[in-house]
Amino acid sequence: MAELVNARLAYGKALVELGKTHPDVVVLSADVSNSDHSFMFADAYPDRFFNVGIAEPSLVDAAVGFAYSGKVPFANTFAVFFATRAIEMVRTHCCYGKANVKLMGAYGGLADSFDGPTHNSITDIAMMRSLPNMTVVVPSDGPSITKLLPQVADWKGAVYFRLCRNDVETIHDAKYAPVLGKADTLREGGDLTIIGTGVLMPRVLQAAEALAKEGLKARVLEMHTVKPLDNEAVIKAARETGAIVTVEEHSVIGGLGGAVAELLGEEAPVPVKRVGLHDQFAETGPYEAILDKYGMSIEDMKKAARAAVKGKKK
Repeated sequence: MAELVNARLAYGKALVELGKTHPDVVVLSADVSNSDHSFMFADAYPDRFFNVGIAEPSLVDAAVGFAYSGKVPFANTFAVFFATRAIEMVRTHCCYGKANVKLMGAYGGLADSFDGPTHNSITDIAMMRSLPNMTVVVPSDGPSITKLLPQVADWKGAVYFRLCRNDVETIHDAKYAPVLGKADTLREGGDLTIIGTGVLMPRVLQAAEALAKEGLKARVLEMHTVKPLDNEAVIKAARETGAIVTVEEHSVIGGLGGAVAELLGEEAPVPVKRVGLHDQFAETGPYEAILDKYGMSIEDMKKAARAAVKGKKK
């Protein structure tokens, strides 16, 4: 069994390491540092940590102020609150103002499953990728958080970085070298391509393995950067494999699936099936069970893959 690593702990450790190499980084929190483990940065660099309280719009505005003063602010709250309570400030002050702010969205997707639908973040990727001047990054495991975080700090402009609450399966090793804006090929295949993002990637790989036993060879792309999308990799996959499945812990409307469908509709039309929540809210309950119930099981991925292949031009 693959190693399980708590995503919050991985983030906290990566943030502390970032502080060592990036003295201009400051960290802000909307009173959630114990929840997302940004308290680890506060312990290491107390003069560079600022708790604004439970005031998400103020969190974004304070971060914008730090950015305009030459700092690189990492603002922390739950993903759902960036995409709801603070969205006006994200849109107008951060994006329109072209502020170099990093928005760290904790408890993304259904990860806060026991707090229920109000805390599920199922439209955040769609909202963030629709904003001009916003980059959207969704890491899959501990190593990807560690490797991508310094690139986020060096990236010029606003970044939304989506994080999970729970233990996640490690799929990458120390040699993993992701590059913002570029997809990673995790598995080769010629019958279809599964494009996934975030912590569902272990399930994607398991689905691809199960499909191989049925005779379907699936290429697997990890799209850790949802915006800017790696258009070249997506178009290449569509033309070479002829069918696409997208997988995300998010609504199928407007997220990774939407981005891929928009691109291919213009550049390389092929059958596209989207795995995620289908225009619905989820509920309260155990995380893995909720993922299965709302359309993100391995069986759902396999079903989508078969349907996409069936729709290929003969």
